[in-house]
Amino acid sequence: MKNIPEVKLGIIAVSRNCFPMTLSESRRIKVVKSYKEKYGEIYECPTVVENELHMKKALAEVKEAGCNALVVYLGNFGPETPETLIAKYFDGPVMYMAAAEESGDNLLGGRGDAYCGMLNCSYNLKLRGLHAYIPEYPVGTPAECADMMNEFLPIARTVIGLNNLKIISFGPRPQDFMACNAPIKQLYNVGVEIEENSELDLFEAFNNHAKDERIPDVVKEMEEELGAGNKKPEILSKLAQYELTLLDWVEEHKGSREFVAIAGKCWPAFQTQFGFVPCYVNSRLTAQGIPVSCEVDIYGALSEFIGTCVSLDAVTLLDINNTVPADMFDAEIKGKTNYTLRDTFMGFHCGNTASKKLVSCEMKYQMIMARSLPVEVTNGTLEGDIIPGDITFFRLQSTADAQLRAYVAEGEVLDVRTKSFGAIGIFAIPEMGRFYRHVLVEKNYPHHGAVAFGHFGKTIFEVFKYLGVEDIGFNQPKGMMYKTENPYA
Repeated sequence: MKNIPEVKLGIIAVSRNCFPMTLSESRRIKVVKSYKEKYGEIYECPTVVENELHMKKALAEVKEAGCNALVVYLGNFGPETPETLIAKYFDGPVMYMAAAEESGDNLLGGRGDAYCGMLNCSYNLKLRGLHAYIPEYPVGTPAECADMMNEFLPIARTVIGLNNLKIISFGPRPQDFMACNAPIKQLYNVGVEIEENSELDLFEAFNNHAKDERIPDVVKEMEEELGAGNKKPEILSKLAQYELTLLDWVEEHKGSREFVAIAGKCWPAFQTQFGFVPCYVNSRLTAQGIPVSCEVDIYGALSEFIGTCVSLDAVTLLDINNTVPADMFDAEIKGKTNYTLRDTFMGFHCGNTASKKLVSCEMKYQMIMARSLPVEVTNGTLEGDIIPGDITFFRLQSTADAQLRAYVAEGEVLDVRTKSFGAIGIFAIPEMGRFYRHVLVEKNYPHHGAVAFGHFGKTIFEVFKYLGVEDIGFNQPKGMMYKTENPYA
């Protein structure tokens, strides 16, 4: 996959001047050795930071080494001001962790008190308004610290990506789609740029690609991908033309940014003017690491990009769409799992899910649109049941008054035929009924949710925390009541 940052991690040890600097240095050496043995390369900064001049020297060294993510390691109590100024002046995500004591036989001259120092470090970070990643239990042995650093990698990768991301959108949200229309101010607060364009600009660019000599090669790729599912061969040339239009637009418009996501238009005038629907092209770009959301869902595209960076895999954007019929649940699910009917729902979209995430796929027309339009202008969807397996459903969203909120819930796609249309699956999330009412409905989330294929809740939750999101919803277990849940219900 492309369009995803590569992390070059560095580590700086810090030392308080009333503790031996050699203690922090020797412990750093052990941590680096453990990390390299388990996970690979890391830049080990030779300067141990004890004061602000050391801090400046160490930052120059990690910058010279090309580091774009950093671990600050409290080998002993640590110097509160210099160690937190590292996060202020380093241009990238920063993690803090501390050394556990090494031996009961060495608690006189060899005690480091980093357990204590981490408290003052966290206070100083908050005092300066700095964001940093602090693990759930941030004190450990060299092997445990190596594991923490590895858990930091996808968080760092995502933050780097967001700080270098441009979202390109086309057209306003469709009428009566206010749910997808959120203020863009919070994009800038998390480091993202946005370029908003007219559908007319896109249509002009599309027409200018009518005789693009690359079209036959893209059509061939599509034919190979679709295989027996190539049920609309007559539309592939136009879809290839549209794909090339988007890819060229990305290269010509990314500007100072390295990474791009797209919030695309797909109705109401798109079909009649372009002559197709863009779902399959959206799925292909998303599979390459360039997320494309439907219905100009800007925060949906942002969420998809986060999932791509975390999972290093294709994601999708689905409607939290419809209930599972009771007779289907009774026949296919009840007694085979521990889920209740209210734990299940169908996640659906017209055809934007990557082919490798479908059990099998077919190119079809968009059934909902075809109810009011000629079928031939609704061709271009990729239909099929979503592959069964673990998933994470999540979204980062700005409220109407520009407050940042998020949710994350782990679950699975069940191995049950949907008997329906579109890119669709039967999802099961523990306590989904309560989560639906007291997070999704209560906090006014739109119907679109991003889906990562695997359990990534821990990492995504930490990404949201790093971004400063204070309201993060999740599917609370039984016995853990939501604030708005009626205790007598």
